[in-house]
Amino acid sequence: MGKFGFVIHPFDALDLARKFPFVNRFSAPLVESFLKHSPPLLASHMENIRASGADAEGWLVATTLTARQLVELPVPFVLRKIVAACKKAERKGAQIIGLGALTSVVGDAGISIARQLKVPVTTGNSYTVATAIQATCQAASLMGISLGRANLCVIGATGAIGAVCARMMAASVGRLVLTARDEQKLEGLAGMIFSESSVLADIQTDLREAVREADIILAVSSAAEELIHPEDLKPGAVICDVARPRDVSRRVATLRDDVLVIEGGLVEVPSGWDGKPFSFGLPHGIVYACMAETMLLALERRFECFTLGRSIGVEQVREIDALARKHGFQLAAFRSFEQLLTPEEIVKIKERVDMKRKKKILAP
Repeated sequence: MGKFGFVIHPFDALDLARKFPFVNRFSAPLVESFLKHSPPLLASHMENIRASGADAEGWLVATTLTARQLVELPVPFVLRKIVAACKKAERKGAQIIGLGALTSVVGDAGISIARQLKVPVTTGNSYTVATAIQATCQAASLMGISLGRANLCVIGATGAIGAVCARMMAASVGRLVLTARDEQKLEGLAGMIFSESSVLADIQTDLREAVREADIILAVSSAAEELIHPEDLKPGAVICDVARPRDVSRRVATLRDDVLVIEGGLVEVPSGWDGKPFSFGLPHGIVYACMAETMLLALERRFECFTLGRSIGVEQVREIDALARKHGFQLAAFRSFEQLLTPEEIVKIKERVDMKRKKKILAP
């Protein structure tokens, strides 16, 4: 049996209150101050994960830092907190450890953490890339968007996930726009894409300007705050939000009924698992792709640093996707802002977009 650990963290004080309601009695700054000095917590034991004749079990361990703290506190302090969580999983018997959400981007994206452990580490980003591309293409198809004529904007393009997503999708779309804060890194990525696929990608450091003309937005930043707002989106836009915490403002859900927002990187585990329930805000049997990668490696008994650092190879993405298909892992049903998105709701969004376009054409 393969055994794994997976490190998680609360997005904010409100997220913590969902698991521990008594937290609501205290202010967010007070909660964060307490979390800063708290030891890691064992959140859940996942037992009897079975697929294709293999089995695994795992432990979810929470490092008690919020998304804001992971980004803003000194890197050495944050790394010590993450390593402490990893070592707790080690003591439980984990043979490989996955880094969830922002724990995978701190410092050198897991390399320093792996050096301090006895077992290998993976960020899970390779399978996140595979599922992000699959979800983006499916969502675009449902909205009647032809990839070959679409304007694709990748937010957080110079990050580990964003860069390989852009490279793998470059030749499939009509126009590719890369956006991030560092113009020099954007130019380097654009040069790599041209050398690989002869595609001339546009670069843009002004995120709001970049998304205004986008038909498809793939949001994969490592920001702790919301980046995409309702006033910046064109009607009919498809946004695949892979970032955790999310890049898309919740106001989009209430103010824009003419765009499709899906949560990227959600995976259905074929057999589910046993053990004490633990909710990510997802139904039982659904996990994030980074966690699914860790599960897959445990099922395969491949105890290796499969995805580590800020460079992901295209072949890595294809390899982990093949393992997922072997074990029956697949994209989960679309969700938007933690709610199931039915096919009927997607049809209604498309109908509203079509109606707006017709009115625009007929307007004098």
